[in-house]
Amino acid sequence: MASERPAVGELRKGRDILPADDSTEGVIGDAEIKSAFGEDLAQTLNIETWSDAIDWEGAVDRIKVEIDSAVQREDRLKTTIRNELLPRISTRPNAPPEAGVYKTTPAELESVHIGLLFPGRVEAVDGTSITYDSLPLDIVQLGVAIVSYGGVSATFSQRIFRKEIASSSDPYQAALEIIQMRDGRQGVGQKDGLSELGRRGVMTFAERKVLVDKAKAEWRIGHGDPCPYELLTGSGSMFLLDGALELLRRLIMEQRRFVFVPSAPNERGLLTLGSALRAGEYAVIDTTERRMLPIVEKGHYARGYKRKAEEFVRECGPRVLFGLFRASEASPPYMFYAPRDEVHLAARIAIADSILQPERGFPMLLGVADTACTSAFGGSGFLGIVHDAYAKVGAPYRFSGERETRG
Repeated sequence: MASERPAVGELRKGRDILPADDSTEGVIGDAEIKSAFGEDLAQTLNIETWSDAIDWEGAVDRIKVEIDSAVQREDRLKTTIRNELLPRISTRPNAPPEAGVYKTTPAELESVHIGLLFPGRVEAVDGTSITYDSLPLDIVQLGVAIVSYGGVSATFSQRIFRKEIASSSDPYQAALEIIQMRDGRQGVGQKDGLSELGRRGVMTFAERKVLVDKAKAEWRIGHGDPCPYELLTGSGSMFLLDGALELLRRLIMEQRRFVFVPSAPNERGLLTLGSALRAGEYAVIDTTERRMLPIVEKGHYARGYKRKAEEFVRECGPRVLFGLFRASEASPPYMFYAPRDEVHLAARIAIADSILQPERGFPMLLGVADTACTSAFGGSGFLGIVHDAYAKVGAPYRFSGERETRG
């Protein structure tokens, strides 16, 4: 009977409601705010103290003063780190034998340029992804490119379509199911947790799959962490986890000539340590085992899969080292990951490729791969196809977000 059917407003009933938590863990206090920003939050929130006009001259002066002060503080900190902390990298407890700070020479970098990079014996693999989010359908386009200094070797692409499909044959119940599924997701145009993690999981897997199976060069450069969170956890999919662990084993145990460089690592402490390096220097810090174990220990796995992930970490983690390098005095430091038995040549390849753009200090081949991906699978072409398809079915604007229709 219709009266027994749940109303739309009742869909939220039955969901777990978390009780109020009176603990103070993770709460930012007034003292912490004042210490970080130099003023009370009450002062910041007092609109009467805000400028009531655009004071560009005053803003520029204030920013210059703050930046000058910050740079001076960093220079003093860098001196202390260089004199006191960097020499202890190799002598700290449980440090691997390779740990320490090393200096490359111009002759070594020239040898890498002439012998490896410019003849095309090093290939870089990078990918890009674009998501079009609308009420009836989400479309994710993934693209991966292989490049060397001889040009673009290959490109690969895939598109994933996410839509809600009701299981009920009753149209009314099916409508309620779809509403409930959409109600549990983020708003249109906002990042959806499941879609985001799944997209990153597929993207990182595809990049490494292409690097291992499709690239042909002796040495290969990858983007990010070779064993990222998305793959160590399977992004919630045990099928992806099985495939990822097998692929990463092949990368580490068989390929063995690679260097991975993240463009935006989260470890501010390590980057602070790296800021004390001089141009052409690199520091080998530790194995990746200690970085991966906490991810696996805290991860959520189906029965038996946590043991598989732990076995992978114990077996392969000690075979990969991570560290920091700095290509030029004008650029920031970057992290790198490399096989243990090839770590010194890998670091020199990363530095030699990065010095080609001294103001960036980041491997130029990865930039070329990113440009190749953007050219082949960029947003303008993809979104043009999507908008054209909506127009052809008679719904050119009905499912477009507000930002898409701004003048």
